[in-house]
Amino acid sequence: MAKLSPLLLLLILGHVIFFTPTLSCPEYQKQALLHFKASIINATSSTESTLLNRLQSWSSSSDCCNWDRVSCSSSFSSRTVIALYLEDLILQKDPMVLTSTILTPLFRIKSLTYLDLYHNRIQGELPGDGFANLTKLTYLDLTGNDFIGSIPSQLFNLRYLQYLNMRYNSFHGNIPKEIGNLTKLQELCLQDNNFFDEIPSSIQNLKELKVLDLSHNSLSMEIPIDIGNLSSIVNLCLTDNKLTGIIPSSIQKLTNLETLQLENNLLNGEIPSGFFNITGLKTLFLGGNNLTWNNKANIVPKFALSVLSMKSCGLKGKIPYWISMHKTLEFLDLSDNQLEGMLPHWLVEMKMQYIIMSDNNLTGSLPPGLFDYSNLVLLCLSRNNFHGELPNNIGNANSIMALMLDGNNFSGKVPESINNISYLVLLDLSNNKFSGNTLPNFWYSSPEIIDFSSNEFSGEIRTNFFDKTRILALGKNKFSGYLSRTLANMRKLEYLDIHDNKITGELPDFICQISTLQILNLGNNSLQGSNLDCISNLTSLRILDLSSNHLVGEIPAKFGNLTGMIETPDVFSYFLDIGINGINGFILDTKIHDLIVNWEKSKQGLSFDNLKLYSLLDLSMNQLSGDIPASLGSLNALKLLNISFNNLYGRLPTSLGYLENLESLDLSHNNLSGSIPQSLAKLQQLTILDISNNKLTGKIPIGCQMDTMDDPSSYANNCGLCGMQIQVSCPEDLSPTKPPRVEKKETWFSWEGVGIGYVIGFFVTVGILYLTNSFVPTKPPNYRRQQRGRRV
Repeated sequence: MAKLSPLLLLLILGHVIFFTPTLSCPEYQKQALLHFKASIINATSSTESTLLNRLQSWSSSSDCCNWDRVSCSSSFSSRTVIALYLEDLILQKDPMVLTSTILTPLFRIKSLTYLDLYHNRIQGELPGDGFANLTKLTYLDLTGNDFIGSIPSQLFNLRYLQYLNMRYNSFHGNIPKEIGNLTKLQELCLQDNNFFDEIPSSIQNLKELKVLDLSHNSLSMEIPIDIGNLSSIVNLCLTDNKLTGIIPSSIQKLTNLETLQLENNLLNGEIPSGFFNITGLKTLFLGGNNLTWNNKANIVPKFALSVLSMKSCGLKGKIPYWISMHKTLEFLDLSDNQLEGMLPHWLVEMKMQYIIMSDNNLTGSLPPGLFDYSNLVLLCLSRNNFHGELPNNIGNANSIMALMLDGNNFSGKVPESINNISYLVLLDLSNNKFSGNTLPNFWYSSPEIIDFSSNEFSGEIRTNFFDKTRILALGKNKFSGYLSRTLANMRKLEYLDIHDNKITGELPDFICQISTLQILNLGNNSLQGSNLDCISNLTSLRILDLSSNHLVGEIPAKFGNLTGMIETPDVFSYFLDIGINGINGFILDTKIHDLIVNWEKSKQGLSFDNLKLYSLLDLSMNQLSGDIPASLGSLNALKLLNISFNNLYGRLPTSLGYLENLESLDLSHNNLSGSIPQSLAKLQQLTILDISNNKLTGKIPIGCQMDTMDDPSSYANNCGLCGMQIQVSCPEDLSPTKPPRVEKKETWFSWEGVGIGYVIGFFVTVGILYLTNSFVPTKPPNYRRQQRGRRV
């Protein structure tokens, strides 16, 4: 065949350029995408503008292959939509609620291979029939939505699927065994859902799987014994489930494994020493199980770990020396074991970024070398037996974000150099023996959490606090004087605890200007005055403890406007999320000390983790007077109300029966009078009631929980209470004495019988006496004189 001349080739090329129409996406796919956009707008009450910033280019007048978030094939003969990048369409501030029906238009685009719906808060069940149309899918990301129900079976027919991510949803049920049909899967992420039952053994069919993350579910039973057949696995995460049994020895066959996370399950048995032969292992989390470790002194690991967590693994004795061989170690968690001795010199020289050794029996003082490098990010040595003063060079570790030394025997002053730590977020020195009359000034940092409680600090509270601090705990020290006005600078403060000190003066107005306060504990001080009205400005307040002070005046009726006690907002929680190289991040449980409250007639600790569940009002042991405001009955979220040991008088308001969540009510040692309102019987959660030492009268209410409030001491020293609870009968419960009730006819026969019987009885008696000579008439006294007169 003769070769084409250059001129002929040029003519053919020109014909193609000038006469072939420009290719664009199919019209039906374009319309499907426009329909999807319209569905989102129609599904919400918001304006279109919130969506248009993200889909602004989606217009009927342009080619959909040129739209943002859309990718088309590059075929010469045709162009079709193959990828949709629809992540974060709905921002957190958007008032949008979307249902899974909005996805319907997308199921018409059967050419899709890539679909990303990350973080859009889509609700409802996953449309299985719709996804069955997308037979070419290789990538599907549903992370961060609100999908419910089980995984639809149609999803397991997508035989080309390589990536399936369903994290952070509300899927439930078991993981179907059909998951093993997706043999091309390389990444399967189902964490943070509600899956339960066993891990299906069919999962071992996924020979190409590199990432398997089933963490934060409720999976139970044993880890599949042949999980070691996942020969390609790099990241295996089964954290926070209910898995039982031993760690399968087959895991040792996973030669490509780099990350293994098994913590917080119910696993038992000994940690396999074969782990130390997995040469590529970099991250190992085993803590929070019932595992044991045979501390072999001569062990030589073949891997070089970056992250090691052996929390609560039964470690005993000194800190294992084999850890020193991991020169690349950045993160070490050996907390909640039985380790003893001092911090070894080799550990200090390793210059790790994260060291967690809380809840052991470690002793000695802290070596200054621990703070001689700036890489240290987190140091947690809580609840050990360390002692002595803190090294003066502590400020050299100026990258520390969290320093937790609580629950030890440290003493002396807090070194001034601590002010040099620029990134400090959490500082917990509570439950030690620190002293001094000054606190750090935090010139370069503004910690979000400061806990100096249960020490021996004294003097006035003088320091510079900044607006980033959210939690300030100074309770159980020896602070005195007035409250510092510098507290008013803490515009984000949510938690202020200065209980059990020697604070004097009136309750200052500037405390009431911290509108973010949710927890305020000033109990057991020497505060005076009647400035309680301003407290009503703290509408976010959920826990208020002003007990054991010298406050006077009335309880303000405005307390009924404390919104935080009406409907407890589930917003008070704190954790520290610190990124770690090689894993997504580390969530540190801060374990702030318990909030001490008067509960069940004794001082008890309320767990920091549960503070967001409670709402308390304690004004006990003051000199408050006046009536109990009826407005307190609107504080529906209250679990504890204690206004005992005051000078309150008047009647108990009926509105107290509206406190449907109340568990403890103490009104004792006042001058309250009148009867106990029957409405208290509505308090279904009530377990503690004390109204003793008042002037209450009448019947104690009955019904529901009131029938269980039968401790006589709870009602003692009142004027005239009665009721079943104290085994004193009430007058209205006694049956009055009445004559026997008889019919009228029976009454007539009764009186007739009495009359006739009397007459008959008389004559019969006389007759009997006469016949028996017993009836002899009595002679009169002058009988003998009358006889002598007759003879004469």
